[in-house]
Parts: sequence; C-alpha cells; structure tokens
Amino acid sequence: MSAELWIAYLLAVTIVLIIPGPTIILVVSQAVTCGRRSVVPLAAGVVLGDFTAMTLSLLGLGAVMSASAALFTVFKWIGALYLIYLGIRLWRADPKRECFGSPLCISSVGLFKSAFIVTALNPKSIAFFVAFLPQFISPCKPVAGQLILLGGTFLVLGAVNVALYALFASRLRAAIRRTTVRKRLNRCGGTALMGAGFLAAGIQRSG
Repeated sequence: MSAELWIAYLLAVTIVLIIPGPTIILVVSQAVTCGRRSVVPLAAGVVLGDFTAMTLSLLGLGAVMSASAALFTVFKWIGALYLIYLGIRLWRADPKRECFGSPLCISSVGLFKSAFIVTALNPKSIAFFVAFLPQFISPCKPVAGQLILLGGTFLVLGAVNVALYALFASRLRAAIRRTTVRKRLNRCGGTALMGAGFLAAGIQRSG
C-alpha cells in the first residue's frame, strides 16, 4: 500500500470516527457518570467491539446482512433495545450514591461489556467495514497485509477517539458537585441513550 493511499484512509477514518453515533453517546454518558476510571474499560470495549464487527464483516456476515432483512433486523433490534435499557438505567440512577449510583459503575467489567455490546451489535458497523475497507485495498499487492494495516489503523484511531471523548466527559463530571446538576446530567445522558436506541431501531438497510 502506498503512503498516499494510507494517508487518504487515515483522513477518511478520522472523519468517520469523530462524528458522534450510538457508541460515542454511550461513552460520553458513562464517562460523565463514572469519571476517569471509565476511560480504559470503555475504550477497550469499543476497540474489541470494532474488531468483532470488522472480523464478522471480513468473514462475510456483512454481505449476508445486506441481503437478509431478517438477520439485519435481529442485530438492529438487539442493539437498539440494549441502548434503550442502558438509557433507562442511567435515567433512574441516584446521583447521591458513589459514581452517581449507576449500576454500570459497579465494576469496570460492566463498562467494558456495555461498550462492547453496543459497538459489536451495530449492524451498520458490520456493513460499513464491508463497503469501506475494500476501497483502500490495492489488488496488485497482497491483500492480507493491507487488511491488517487498515484494520489496525482503524482500531488505534478508534481507541484514541473514544479515549478523548471519555476524558473530556470525565473532566466535566469532576467539575460538577451539585446533586441536582448531576441528576440532570444523568437524565440528559439517559435520554440521549434512549434516543440513540430509537434511532438505531429506525435504521433501514441500504439497497
């Protein structure tokens, strides 16, 4: 792969990643709720989720989902309902308790799991890798090495992007002391997650 093509891919991925979607909404909501301790598990969950979606795409699931309305709908609704579930839990969280009372803040495992599930079960992510990665692969060179480079680049940039969003959100949390303000943030975050869930439920297959 030429340096020019890789730089073009780098810029394209950066633009795609910085646009907030369901995963970023989840990350920001949980980072505001749990603070800096959430950054690592959230970033790890997103990276593993992206890796899973990428692997499934390369194995052909993305193409199958593009052709199968039933399979696409199953993935769509599982991810959407999980987002709505997380939003309801965050809305009901007690800001007086440690870590704002969010059940997902009991352990880093909960944060990791939520980020992984939302990222990996997004049907658009799986279909995205099928359509996106081949655009930057040169057929004249070994494909495996190019896929490793492109996939690795995406995962590294994804981890940096999520970490920056989470760090920013955690700093916002650290600056907030009033219980009433924290409660409003919980409800705003919960509403955002539920809204992302409803939007995800409305996603239509392309084509």
